[in-house]
Amino acid sequence: MKHWAMYIGGQWEQALSSATYETINPANGQAVGTAPYGGRADAERAVAAAAAAFPAWSKRPAKERAELLHRIAARMTEASEELAELITLEMGKPLAEARGEVKIAIDYLKWNAEEAVRAYGKVIPASVEGKRLLTIRQPVGPVGAITPWNFPLSMAARKLGPALAAGCTVVFKPAPQTPGAALKLAELAEREGLPPGVLNVVTGDAEEIGGVLLNHPAIRKITFTGSTAVGKKLLRGAADQVKKMSMELGGHAPFIVFEDADLDEAVRGAMASKFRNAGQTCICANRIYVQESIAAAFTDKLKSAVERLVVGDGRDPRTELGPVIDARALEKAERHVRDAVAKGAQVVTGGGRKTDTPGFFFEPTVLTGATPDMQVMREETFGPVAPIASFRTEEEAIAMANDTPYGLAAYFYTRDLSRMFRVHEALEYGIVGCNDAVPTTVQGPFGGVKESGIGREGGPDSVADYLETKFVSIQIEETGARA
Repeated sequence: MKHWAMYIGGQWEQALSSATYETINPANGQAVGTAPYGGRADAERAVAAAAAAFPAWSKRPAKERAELLHRIAARMTEASEELAELITLEMGKPLAEARGEVKIAIDYLKWNAEEAVRAYGKVIPASVEGKRLLTIRQPVGPVGAITPWNFPLSMAARKLGPALAAGCTVVFKPAPQTPGAALKLAELAEREGLPPGVLNVVTGDAEEIGGVLLNHPAIRKITFTGSTAVGKKLLRGAADQVKKMSMELGGHAPFIVFEDADLDEAVRGAMASKFRNAGQTCICANRIYVQESIAAAFTDKLKSAVERLVVGDGRDPRTELGPVIDARALEKAERHVRDAVAKGAQVVTGGGRKTDTPGFFFEPTVLTGATPDMQVMREETFGPVAPIASFRTEEEAIAMANDTPYGLAAYFYTRDLSRMFRVHEALEYGIVGCNDAVPTTVQGPFGGVKESGIGREGGPDSVADYLETKFVSIQIEETGARA
């Protein structure tokens, strides 16, 4: 059992109420730790600490902030295995996947450290004599950051990296299921000399903590990854103070396989996208569309690959598919499969919860005959369920793929170069993988369109979302005027 404390103003503290809650290993349902159940008063302390630390941190030279982020990244590298084991223990993903998450989290800190020194201003030609026009970039202010449980370290680093690089201070609220990764990151940052109050981590009541971040005037920006419903609520609340917002919200990714695709590559891509993290990723393949002429062959190959998956505790090195996060996630996967079958879908393999093992395990599942009226084709399942529908033409596939309010990620497989351009230009998504089922990388901007979010994380503009542009107009006295 690990007993965590919150990190506020450079101090490790319990909730003012002394309340705690247990964290659960989804592979066996057993408690693996406790964390403070903080509330409004704890969040207000954290905001006060962030506001007090902001003036000095924002004025610190960008080169020094960058060097500190590089040192924290180096410390994370040393602690890589501990961090990976902690991720697997709290949310269940296979250890190999957790190691990959740690690596990209480290890369996010390094990338943003290098971008910290590139917050350039501009000199603009004036239209009249005697004026000089310029812009400077300055940090927006203290930031509230909220992340989900499915990537507890990489999403933390994806937000903290650019915020700290830009000169902002942060109040960070991790998901209640997975507080350990963020708190361990804070511990490593403290060891490297991150000043008190620059990073604060508060765990506990989502409504109370989120309410403070939303309503406190000292918080000038909120960056949120989570459901579209919660994102909309935050956007409505932010309007009262016109806070800057970055939103990475829900997705419902289509995965299109054209008849000219390399079928084996497409199956490998579908496996990597759909079943990574037990289907619990915001950009995973949710709807698989396969051209009619190859639908049977693709389904057979996918069925064989799915049935070879090793399901089990993520700490077992043989495991390829871990549990879903909790009982609610298990029930949602069951409900989606049950609804699909009732509306005519056929279960090719899987189809229900695993009953031969403790924990929250759902069988890796393939469905055929999927239709638009099924829940699994309209909502994120966030579980290892792959529904397959067929299409006849390229135009039909694009129309089916775009028929959703979401627009985070989409995938398609083809060997036709012209089609590659036509389709990626027509898909209404912020991220498109063409013959690539794992497009996420630190140098690529991550984010969606439509109801999937606002703003981008990562990429060349990652720090820009945490900066304000200030325009300066200077009237000068010309030398000739003095003569």
